[in-house]
Amino acid sequence: MRRSLFFLMSLMLAVCGGGGISNAGELTAAIQDQYEGLNGFSADFRQTLTNASTGESEVRTGSLAFRRPGLIRWETTSPEPELLIVEQDAVWDYFPEEETAYKYPVSEILSSKTMIRFISGKADLKEDFKVEDQGLDEGKRKIKLIPREPETNLVLAYIWVDPETRMLQKVFLVDFFGNGNELALKDTILNPVLTDDQFRFTPPKGVDILDNTGKQSN
Repeated sequence: MRRSLFFLMSLMLAVCGGGGISNAGELTAAIQDQYEGLNGFSADFRQTLTNASTGESEVRTGSLAFRRPGLIRWETTSPEPELLIVEQDAVWDYFPEEETAYKYPVSEILSSKTMIRFISGKADLKEDFKVEDQGLDEGKRKIKLIPREPETNLVLAYIWVDPETRMLQKVFLVDFFGNGNELALKDTILNPVLTDDQFRFTPPKGVDILDNTGKQSN
């Protein structure tokens, strides 16, 4: 894929609340309860991808929506339009300016054990991560998550939560190579009205449909 899908973990963490919690154990339980009670959410995002070897960064902005049991709509508006939709049986990554859409099986994209657990709503933070409450950082509660089974796309994560609203403000993920993926959310709406059409993709006429090898897909 043109963009690494380890940001899917960010989507799941984006619903967490952590205000007023005194220790890491209580914090883990509160995050788990918040996630399990959510049907979906929508938000605007600002994503900053940093290359560890060059120090260069790329900023992307757009909107996202998530609905159980694992439907995702991730729409980038800048620096170039891109629409990524996770359906029940397929993942679409559409680039309007290139008139190209990539189609992948869900099982292939969500190959990470941690990803699958989050997408299915079965993630257990206490089981999958070592959780460290790092106190306040510029007025936000900072939480460190260390995967118990690190993977290439995720070796470390931080989340920042507003202690007043108990809503997540930012996620920062680090991969094995030290590359950073920062996702800042705003205007988050919990349990919004989301239609089925928002999580379906029909390729426009004339668009090339390719698989992960770049070959024409059926």
